[in-house]
Amino acid sequence: MTERTTDGSQEAAVLAPYRLHAHKPEVSARRARAFGSWYYAEHVLRSMTSYRWTLLASSVGTPVMYLFAMGVGLATLVDRNAGEAFGGVSYLAFIAPALLASATMMTAATEFTYPVMDGFKWRRVYYGPHASPLTPGQIVNGHVLAVTVRLTATTLVYFLIVALFGASPSATGIAAVPVAVLSGLAFGLPLLAYAASIEEDRGQFALVMRFLVTPLFLFSGTFFPLDTLPVFLRWIGWISPLWHGTELGRALTYGQDLPAWLAAVHVLYLLVLAVVGLRLARSVYTRRLGK
Repeated sequence: MTERTTDGSQEAAVLAPYRLHAHKPEVSARRARAFGSWYYAEHVLRSMTSYRWTLLASSVGTPVMYLFAMGVGLATLVDRNAGEAFGGVSYLAFIAPALLASATMMTAATEFTYPVMDGFKWRRVYYGPHASPLTPGQIVNGHVLAVTVRLTATTLVYFLIVALFGASPSATGIAAVPVAVLSGLAFGLPLLAYAASIEEDRGQFALVMRFLVTPLFLFSGTFFPLDTLPVFLRWIGWISPLWHGTELGRALTYGQDLPAWLAAVHVLYLLVLAVVGLRLARSVYTRRLGK
């Protein structure tokens, strides 16, 4: 045990190794360059925790209400009269993968629009991190990483609810979670690039929700097979990340017949959209924030 002295010098000498101290600037800069994307992702995730109950209600509650209304309520009528219209499975099993993918699309549409404008114009939250050694690319990557974590968490919770209702009879159903996340990013990352390019808010995001998100939700084979639509409307599904993710999800959750080559096309299409969207976003952020 250390004897206390009148000037406290001996106590200070003992406690000195345990006192907190800031890193040297060169150390902080080196760490920021190496882990800047993760630092910014942490910042976004901590910001999300301040409204976590709202996030849970909107990301999980809304699709679950659709599940009850369409998959449980309406399903009793559809199953009674549909015959083999849904590949021999219940309407609940048919619709659940589509709602899983649509939840990620709508969440991505929310996270990659107004928060982006907030970062550049309203609260200008991007400029503080950019004044540090973080690069525009790391800010983009951090934002995307945080949203990916949110998509994964909410989709996993939603899938567990779906599974409790028996809407995922296949053992491979859990793989529908990363597929749904990928479909959300395939839609959201090009939207991120577009949102970052907007300098004045003139209602562009409201138009995106009304004339892009809603039609894709309705005409991507969500509530009925795509081939039941008139030919002149099917193209909406073909270009929609939601349809590609839904088709993969149905193959995984209940074994819908899907040739291997077509599954590869679905995955490749989603990956290309996500990668191209991310590269465009990085380019726009670099232009607006500077190198």
